[in-house]
Amino acid sequence: MLRRLHPEQPESFAFTPENQAWAEGQMTKYPEGRQASAIIPILWRAQEQEGWLSKPAIEHVADMLGLSYIRALEVATFYFMFQLQPVGKIAHIQVCGTTSCMICGAEDLVAVCKEKIAPNAHELSADGNFSWEEVECLGSCSNAPMAQIGKDYYEDLTADRMGEIIDELAAGKVPVPGPQNGRYAAEPLKGLTSLTEYDSGKTQYNASAQLAVDIGDTVKRIDGTEVPLLMPWQKGANHNASPTKPAKAAGKAPRKAGASSDKSAEVPGSKAKAAARPAADVPQAEPEKLSAPREGGADDLKRIKGVGPKLEKMLNGIGIYHFDQVAAWTPEHVAWADQNLVGFKGRVSRDNWVAQAIVLAAED
Repeated sequence: MLRRLHPEQPESFAFTPENQAWAEGQMTKYPEGRQASAIIPILWRAQEQEGWLSKPAIEHVADMLGLSYIRALEVATFYFMFQLQPVGKIAHIQVCGTTSCMICGAEDLVAVCKEKIAPNAHELSADGNFSWEEVECLGSCSNAPMAQIGKDYYEDLTADRMGEIIDELAAGKVPVPGPQNGRYAAEPLKGLTSLTEYDSGKTQYNASAQLAVDIGDTVKRIDGTEVPLLMPWQKGANHNASPTKPAKAAGKAPRKAGASSDKSAEVPGSKAKAAARPAADVPQAEPEKLSAPREGGADDLKRIKGVGPKLEKMLNGIGIYHFDQVAAWTPEHVAWADQNLVGFKGRVSRDNWVAQAIVLAAED
């Protein structure tokens, strides 16, 4: 299949500061002079940020890695996982059309996409919110037919359920991924016949679906704030520091070792953002807690990146209902939260809740 760049291209591309630092960190995995080996993950990061790979994005990555543009274009056009045209702002739906899914009704799912999104694959819906394509085997044959939407699999689909999922996404909801027919994972349709004790102590959903529910948004674009940016061998550096051996981009001065690409300088409360990263030996102190939300109701804590429905419920359970409560946290309060948000230790610091809460509290 001939793959060409889209005829309409943006004027420029730039990683978010966090994604730039992450990309430079990937380059430190390889010996000096071999940084080009990082091209696939860095191109993928560019696609995750924007939804698709534009010509300026490909050239930006080539500059980072010291590659000629044609070398980067060869990679981007060879692998079908790279989208070379704009995709839906809300979601790009990949319907598996290989044998198991085809036998079990993939063609019906494609028909729904044609009806509700656009007649042709890779064509944007009228509102620009959705796009779709048929892909080769995604490896979920036991749960056929299925589709990948964003980062997650939606399995055991029917045409009706596919239509409902598209409608839910259009309405701003996030459908629970995983099997859509009540199955927990890929056990027999009639139920378990062995290993029945596995039912004890399991989470509400299977592992990947449970994580998606906890996060609260499976179709969100990656901007670099979701995970720690440093490579394991970069311990001791600042959380968002650039690697010690930065890219040697053509025509660009290399980033100085240790230079921070943190966005805290751009938002109010940047000092609080730094304070939200307590050392391991910081003592704990309980922050202000409330027995109930103030008049007017609780704030939507899920607006803090990294807080999903489960974490919001846990926060409410320990007396945290409002942005200004989180905005006032000191390192001692963060240490206390780490111990009380069981299963989410480090999340407050990693996602910079304090700085986010300061901005949200000011907006409200």
